[in-house]
Amino acid sequence: MLPALLAGFLGFSTSLVSFNDWMTMYNKSYSNLTELSLRESIFNSNVELINRHNQGNSSWTMAINKFADLTSDEFRQTYAACSMHDMRRDMFSFNHVEMDVSTLPTSVNWTAVGAVTPVKNQEQCGSCWAFSTTGSVEGVHYLSTNNLVSVSEQQLVDCSDAEGNQGCNGGLMDNGFQYIINNHGLGSEASYPYTASDGTCRKVPSVVTITGFKDVPSNSETALLTAVAQQPVSVAVEADQNHFQFYSSGVMTASCGTNLDHGVLAVGYGTLNGNDYWIVKNSWGADWGMDGYILLGRGVQYGASGQCGIQMDPSYPIA
Repeated sequence: MLPALLAGFLGFSTSLVSFNDWMTMYNKSYSNLTELSLRESIFNSNVELINRHNQGNSSWTMAINKFADLTSDEFRQTYAACSMHDMRRDMFSFNHVEMDVSTLPTSVNWTAVGAVTPVKNQEQCGSCWAFSTTGSVEGVHYLSTNNLVSVSEQQLVDCSDAEGNQGCNGGLMDNGFQYIINNHGLGSEASYPYTASDGTCRKVPSVVTITGFKDVPSNSETALLTAVAQQPVSVAVEADQNHFQFYSSGVMTASCGTNLDHGVLAVGYGTLNGNDYWIVKNSWGADWGMDGYILLGRGVQYGASGQCGIQMDPSYPIA
């Protein structure tokens, strides 16, 4: 059963909200009447899209949210452009881990256990990879110390270019892990707060360390299940569809592709109304989706790559 955190969802009933209501709720304003008219037209088109979906027989719902004045192309360019297309296994030397599936639990939720920090917001910066990295590092640190510490995405954005990351222009979780190893740790969120922009690297005391990282074998649901049963796992997905843009609740089953463009965190799995799912923590704030989370469909019907490519490139740190 889902915990209270995931039991409800944020977002407006599309039949009740007007563009003016929405502008007030999200404190939106526009520079001129032309822009205002354009955004209202886009908003109305998105409302129609959401209503059509919700009137169908689907296991998941959409809702008006803070992205409702964006076209799908604008959303894609701003929030699903983490430049993760270079995340391919043949470009790296990977430490594959053998999986033991004999004792897998039927469901796992690391958020309910207390191993996951509150949902964060990358804002208009292509730093999803940094949030995925910190999420899995925070999780393994909690499991090894029983102490949940929020660590710095901004330090990764500013300081891990030597490992191959490009700050707000994208990066890879494995490169983030490698930076933490090379730097002998990572600072806290409080000591190195997030600015949603590229900055100058600075030194702060480390509050977490890792000794290494492992890459889960690609394209295997069993392999990812086994890894997630052990700890929160960094994963990449394709998130540039309106399924993600307006996702609100339920198990998302729509086809969304496998062109990986967004780093997120797999924090559990289970079954809801007969639909198997992955619990995925996003980095678009708690006012998106199910309090910042999405339930992605799980099962053989999504192929070896998994829903949205979630099974293609998982990895996790070792404390």
